[in-house]
Amino acid sequence: QVQLVESGGGLVQAGGSLRLSCAASGRTSRPYAMGWFRQAPGKEREFVASITMNYGLANYADSVKGRFTISRDSAKNTEYLQMNSLKPEDTAVYSCVARTSSGGIYYDPLRYGYWGQGTQVTVSS
Repeated sequence: QVQLVESGGGLVQAGGSLRLSCAASGRTSRPYAMGWFRQAPGKEREFVASITMNYGLANYADSVKGRFTISRDSAKNTEYLQMNSLKPEDTAVYSCVARTSSGGIYYDPLRYGYWGQGTQVTVSS
């Protein structure tokens, strides 16, 4: 089992920044990849970003490219999402995810077997 603990959500004005963190624990081995999904009220869940823990290969949704940066500290099994130039449409519950195997499509939520409880990000206009 892998437990994911998120932190860093909150309220920010448009144009501002927030940094999310997610720490994975409970397994002796490092997750293969970690990432973030988000879901806004009345909308479908969508992929935000992911990163492989060994080599740091990152992928982003088009909607956040150039504004969000995902990073990791492999020694701590922790990932970070630096969110800059935030927009009201970024408002959502952000969930940390992790998977322990490679293969499949990185933006497919079914590839991630572990999910955090989610943290609210609210961007005011």
